[in-house]
Amino acid sequence: MTTKLDLADIQGNILRGYRRDLVRHLILEVTDRAAARRFLAAAVDGGSSTVPEITRGVLWEVRPPFCFNIGITYAGLKALGTPPEHLKTFPTEFVQGMTQRAIKLGDFGDSGPENWPAPFDQPDRIHLIASVHSDVPEHLDAVEQQVAAAFNILGVRNGRNLPEGKVFFGYVDGISQPRFEQVYDPDQEGVDEPIDPLGTALLGYPTKQEGVLFRVPSPHALGFNGSFNAFRILAQDAAGFETYLDQAAEVLMRHPKRDQLADPDNLERIGEGLDMHGALREVVAAQMCGRWRNGVPYELSPNAQWPEHEVSLTNFDYSHGSRCPAGSHLRRGNPRGGPIVQRIANYTRRLVRRGMSYGPDFDPQNPDTEERGLLGSFIGANIGAQFEAVMCDWINLGLQDPRITGANDPLLGANTPETSWFDMTLPDGDTIRLSGFPRLIQTRGGAYTFLPSLTAIRYLSELTD
Repeated sequence: MTTKLDLADIQGNILRGYRRDLVRHLILEVTDRAAARRFLAAAVDGGSSTVPEITRGVLWEVRPPFCFNIGITYAGLKALGTPPEHLKTFPTEFVQGMTQRAIKLGDFGDSGPENWPAPFDQPDRIHLIASVHSDVPEHLDAVEQQVAAAFNILGVRNGRNLPEGKVFFGYVDGISQPRFEQVYDPDQEGVDEPIDPLGTALLGYPTKQEGVLFRVPSPHALGFNGSFNAFRILAQDAAGFETYLDQAAEVLMRHPKRDQLADPDNLERIGEGLDMHGALREVVAAQMCGRWRNGVPYELSPNAQWPEHEVSLTNFDYSHGSRCPAGSHLRRGNPRGGPIVQRIANYTRRLVRRGMSYGPDFDPQNPDTEERGLLGSFIGANIGAQFEAVMCDWINLGLQDPRITGANDPLLGANTPETSWFDMTLPDGDTIRLSGFPRLIQTRGGAYTFLPSLTAIRYLSELTD
């Protein structure tokens, strides 16, 4: 079954990225239902001098000055007046919200909701998250003022792209994204990964699992063409990461097989001006992530961050003999066509990842304790079958491969120095186990939101009491 896609009915941040330098997320509360509905009506009708237009998924003829989109929580749907008989058709994990699902996501201890700052300490008041993307700060300010006329702004989170597309851990990010049927994305030209069915990201379309369609909330006008987003504020301990790389390199310097990890005669291929200790640091970073920090896949270039010949950043797969560790962040989040226990799950848990960094610049030579990290959106048609399954089963339990079961993702996982471990691979098939690394990413807030279609936004604007 093929359903024709109407990109004009899809919010624009779902199937394609915006490639803007700045983002502002506005965490909103509905205090005047009528005003909120009027705002939504104007936004879906094309905006006005006082209301920003919802950005759609169509290709632009003229690049707009900013992009504006909304996500609505379960509490937000209630606040807008969605009838109870329709609310009960939404999935359980969305109804419960991220706070109640925290343990399943690994959000405990310092990452637990009880430690999240305002406004995420009051999840029932978070009704919408509006996102503004632009290259100009003044556009963010102007839209915020427009939104403030209709909603109570509980909080603001600003993000930005770092130089060279990197995150604070030093990796180039945002390289591999799903490609979708019926969608032309200029940024995906030359990518030769499998094409995902629309049901990966949108409600009402076939999924990768034969005969499986995720339930569309009722009525059809509300649920169809919608999606779900796990919005996460993830603090990255950049200083702690660099410290651990030093510690791991010290251990490897004394290992009898260290030269299999970094050829002493070709250290310049790992990084300019590196000694053996510096090269081993980069190898640890590459194996933990599954990519070198410049984005080159470890699978395609296990001996060099700077290979002699150009390699694809996206066109590769894993096998039983892969040099990329099964426990690496890349393989855990997307095992591609590689061997996993539940073979039917290959390519079924794909997520659209959108994100920008927040916080001050980080200088590895002069580390500080300022909070910095990632404002992440993890988008899919089903929170439980995609986002939560990845976070729980693959990131934090390692159930996809017996070799890593019981170990958490070395970068994103809920680790403690007492129990953490990660097996590095060697060319001779042997492994070297690293341990003692801390939790490097802490959750500092988040919410599950529904990303309604333009039809659905109009439906919500026309609700009556």
